[in-house]
Amino acid sequence: MNPNTVIERLRAHRVRIEEPLTPEEISKIENKYKILFPPDLREFYLCGLPQGHNFINWRDTSKVNIDSIKKRLEWPLEGIIFDVEHNSFWYSHWGERPSDLGEAIRICIDKYRDVPVLIPIYSHRYIPSRPCETNNPIFSVYQTDIIYYGENLEEYFKVEFNDKEHKDIDFDSIKHIDFWTDLV
Repeated sequence: MNPNTVIERLRAHRVRIEEPLTPEEISKIENKYKILFPPDLREFYLCGLPQGHNFINWRDTSKVNIDSIKKRLEWPLEGIIFDVEHNSFWYSHWGERPSDLGEAIRICIDKYRDVPVLIPIYSHRYIPSRPCETNNPIFSVYQTDIIYYGENLEEYFKVEFNDKEHKDIDFDSIKHIDFWTDLV
């Protein structure tokens, strides 16, 4: 991935790009939110920080913004819990679903701790933190309605900003991500 090419693509779509994050800022962000940016996401943010309604403002340390970021980090789990409660969702690898809803939710939350954390990129599009490698796919996450939205970060922005159709994603090349790929 050439992060400068991605930045230029975003600028061409009138996305405001702020000064890049510094390595120190990235370390503070990762520590604050207990996440780890995959290398290509890190490289991207070291070239520029996109801003706007649906982008994450990682630099803003106001309480309101910190709470907003935490909420977006919790969004995938909240959606899964919602579907466990209201839509009979149950991941088969969790074993047999308990008849007690409270116990089912407890198991869901407990098992969720072991899956790769999803890091918000834009709106409800996420990149997995694990494996901490380049070319992790981008997922569109809405409860357990999860689809691929790009083979990797660079291809994702093409799809998001209509430079590539969703149907043209090379689904066969997408890296398997524990748990999340099974939900696609």
